[in-house]
Parts: sequence; C-alpha cells; structure tokens
Amino acid sequence: MATTTVALPMTKGGGFLIEDVKPHEIFTPEDFTDEHRAIAKTTEDFWKNEVAPHLDAIQHQEPGLAISIVRKSAKLGLTSIVIPERFGGMEMDLTSAMVAAENLSRDGSYSGWHGAHTGIGTLPLLMFGTEAQKQKYLHKLASAEMIAAYCLSEPQAGSDALAAKTRADLSADGTHYVLNGQKMWITNGGGADFYTIFAKVGGEKFTAFLVERAYPGVNPGAEEKKMGIKGSSTTPIFLDNVKVPVENVLGEVGRGHIIAFNILNLGRLKLGPFVVGGAKQILEVSLKYSQERKAFGKSICEFGMMQHKLAEMAIRIFAAETMSFRVVGMIEGHLTNWNWSQPDAAPALLKAVEEFAAECSYIKVFASEVLDYVADEGVQIHGGYGYSAEYLVERAYRDSRINRIFEGTNEINRMLATGMLLKRAQKGQLGLVEAVKKLQGEIMSGPTMAGTSADPEADLVSNAKKATLLTLGIAYQRFMADLDQHQEILAAITDMSMSAFAMESMLLRTRKMQENGKGALAADMTAVYMREAMEQIESSAKQVIAACVEGDAMRTNLAVLRRFTRIEPVNSIALRQKIAHRLLEVGKYTVA
Repeated sequence: MATTTVALPMTKGGGFLIEDVKPHEIFTPEDFTDEHRAIAKTTEDFWKNEVAPHLDAIQHQEPGLAISIVRKSAKLGLTSIVIPERFGGMEMDLTSAMVAAENLSRDGSYSGWHGAHTGIGTLPLLMFGTEAQKQKYLHKLASAEMIAAYCLSEPQAGSDALAAKTRADLSADGTHYVLNGQKMWITNGGGADFYTIFAKVGGEKFTAFLVERAYPGVNPGAEEKKMGIKGSSTTPIFLDNVKVPVENVLGEVGRGHIIAFNILNLGRLKLGPFVVGGAKQILEVSLKYSQERKAFGKSICEFGMMQHKLAEMAIRIFAAETMSFRVVGMIEGHLTNWNWSQPDAAPALLKAVEEFAAECSYIKVFASEVLDYVADEGVQIHGGYGYSAEYLVERAYRDSRINRIFEGTNEINRMLATGMLLKRAQKGQLGLVEAVKKLQGEIMSGPTMAGTSADPEADLVSNAKKATLLTLGIAYQRFMADLDQHQEILAAITDMSMSAFAMESMLLRTRKMQENGKGALAADMTAVYMREAMEQIESSAKQVIAACVEGDAMRTNLAVLRRFTRIEPVNSIALRQKIAHRLLEVGKYTVA
C-alpha cells in the first residue's frame, strides 16, 4: 500500500482559517513517492497507447469501445487502486487514486466512463457494503467485468436529492423490495451492469439498493443528447416493479442520505485532480499552437496578451493542483497506520473525508471554474480554429461545462461550505467564535494589527483570513441562526475563505519548494495570484458588509476591512511574461 513519506499532522476541517500552518505540514505533488510516480507513468502510458488513439471513436459512441478500454485499464489495476487485495484490488492509498485520476482525465468522455465506474459507481459498495455484498460484487467491479453506475438524481430531484420519488416496497413475504420510479442523468447508464439506486422505502425512508441490470424491470432509456462529454453514456433508468433481494439493501433502511452525502464528498475531492489533468492538457496544446501560429510576421506566443493568457492559465492550474493535493494530505493525516484489515477501516476513511467536507467543496468549486477559464482561454488562443470541431480545445470547452454541475452544483457547494463550518462551530468542533472574538479585540487595539512584518506575503495570507473572519462575524451577528437562509451571503463568504485557502496553499507549497532550492517559478505564480485574490476578497467582503449593516456601522467596518485588504502591487505584467517564457520553453505546465 503506497503511503506518503512526509509526516502529516492531524488537522481540523476549517482549521486553516484560525491556525497558522507551516510549509512542512502540507502535502504537495513534490512529496509523491516513487510508487505514486509509477502510478502516474502507468496511467500516462495507458492514456497515450490505449485511449488517445480512439478518442474520435469514443466521441461517436462506437458500441462497446469505451467499456473495452476500461476493461483493459483494469488489467493494470487502474479500476481497483483503493480496493483491498482480498477483493482483487491494488490496495493503495488515496493519493494513488488521485494521481491516476489526473492522468486519465484528458478527455471528458473517457474520464466520465472510467471515473464514474471507479468512483461513485464502486465506492458505495466498498465503503458501506456488507462482507457478503462485497464478496458477491467487488471482484467483478475491480476487474470491470461489471461496469458500475450511481443513480441518485431524478427528473424533479437534482440538487434536492432527498425529494426523490422512486419508491421501494417490501414484499409480503419479506424477501425482496419492489422498486418503481425513474432516475435521470445517470453516467454510464447505458453500459452499466450494476447500479447503486436510491429509493424511499414505503415512500418515506431514503435508502440505497444494489441493483443488477439483469433484474427484470431495469430499463436504461435513450442516450441524452448533450452539450459536451458526448462520448460518455448518460441515460435515464426506468424501474418497473424491479424485485431487489433484501440482502441487497446497502447500509441501513432510512440511512441512504449518509451514503449519498459521503460519496459526494469523495466525488468533489476527486474532481480536483480530474480537472487539473484536463486543464494541463489544454494548456499544453495551447502552448504548442501559440508557437506554431504566425501573425504579423511572428509567432503569436511573442505577443504580450497571449503571454498573459498562457501564464494565467498556469497560475490557476497551480492553485487548483496545490489545493487538491493539500486536501488529500489533510485526509491522509487522519489515516496514519490505517489499512483495510482494520474492522472499522471504511468508517475511519469516511470520517477522515467528512472532516474536510468544506474543503472538498472548495476543491469542487475552484477547480471546475479553473477548467472553465482554461478551456475558454484555450479557444481564444486558437482563434477561429478554436471554434472548429477538428481541434481539441473545442471539445474541451464543451466538456468542461458539466463540472460546475457534477457532484452538486457550484451554487449548492458555495452554500454548503460555509454552512458546514458554521455547524462545526456550533458543535464546538471548530473555534470560529473564539477566533472572531480575538479578532475583534485586535481591531480595538488599533490599526497596527493589520500586519507589517518582514514577511509581507505571509501577512497577505493572514489578512485574507482576518477579512474572512471579520465578514463572517458581521454576517452572523446580523442574521444569527437564520444565516443559512441568505444564500448570496453564504456564497460570498465561501468565495473569501476559498480564496484564503488557495493563497495559503500556494504560499506554503512555494516555501516548501524554496527550502529545497527550487520554487522560483512557483513564487512568481503565487505573487501574482495572491494580490488578485485579495482584491476579490475585498469585493466579496464589501457586498456582505453592505448587506448586513448600514450608516456609521458600515463605514466603520469598511475602514477595518481596508486595513486587511491593503496590498502593495507587484509588476504582474513582467511576472506573467516570465512565467509564459518558461512555459513556452518547456512546452507544458510546470512549476519548476
């Protein structure tokens, strides 16, 4: 089982807002073990040899092709990385799964097939199944003999999954449940042999069931005609008096929401590396095109505005990559000496992931919006050719859009992230109240507390956190327990805390690299990002403050905010040019 080589501390979800963190306390891609790098090489080679040559055929949904490729990947263990060896898996760590995800995500359609099978398709059984259920199905999922799908959404129950209408009724003899209803937008729906289906027992108790496609009454509908990821399978699933044995209830009757929400947390985390891999691919082809395309007598990569775009793409990828693997490391920090042989292995893993549910939402929102930005700029760099279906960026642009909807919309996640931190504070699990009170005391002590140390970039991070705590305190004082009803305010605070997390993550990774004599390019990326992020934090804070207080109180709080968000600009034009020159020299994403 691959494990990290760095000692990772046990931290608290949301704790980054109220605690100082040192560079050696976070996990970064530079900490990958030889085994992690071997996984990366294996998946990269598999992509080049087995996936890339068939991308056009996958796009046109050549019957059986994508599934056959998934089954080839299974022979290398790429569908069973975290599955225990006794069920036919590789029994590797969470980091290994994320590394593989990044390298299998260069096309939205294939990654849809592979990701849905190994992620939301297989993980419910792995995490919540009984020994008998795992013995019956997990070997077949590990080998991709059975392809898996996850059936949660319904025509009238998307983000509000608990409003599901699909019904399950226990038979008179108590041997099986009868399922009736319709599921919608099911990834792998047309090719799956095995479904995790959520239904309400007796119309009330939300419950998960393991359902085989071979059961009479299970009928996948026609393929959806989609904007993007056209080569993936997305269908409704119709359930007409489907008899499901009682032993195929997954987890407990009435506790299906526990399964749904935990699997979504994992899905949100995994979306980070998936998005990073896709974004790196777009940047690479954009770099190549910008060098080959001539205009006004020279390559377009020589123009300043093109260099701005290329550099900004890399900066945002760096942020998403760094945040993603930092959160993976935070989870791994709760899994020291953990292994699948332990009787409580699955609950312990789920608890570790749940601890950082807010951070998983950050990853989902931030990374999906990075990919949208990168794809959009990729099209722009290609100009008219970017609008042509003959170029990769056109397909990537369409494929990227779904990520802001997958795993709970970004709007839902923006509300959830801050809402979860508030709930943790109310339960005494996170010292937000104490931190806000401490900050208020510092504010009363005068303007010097805003930070003028010999480390201005560390001050930026500290002040970003303080601005977030200030705004959160003002909003909570105004709305108290009703704050969760004010969606725009929750979303704005999430944007602030998410930006603070990104700033800190980038700075810590940069400092960690610099301790090893590296990190010059990372430092340039961080310098540019942090100052622009602070401007966004200030804008969001102003919106919240104006919505919560008026008159003198508003002016006073805005004056305090200015202490925290005051920045000294850097020459971002020169830094972006420097970043772009290095990217063009290497021909792909790099931080070295």
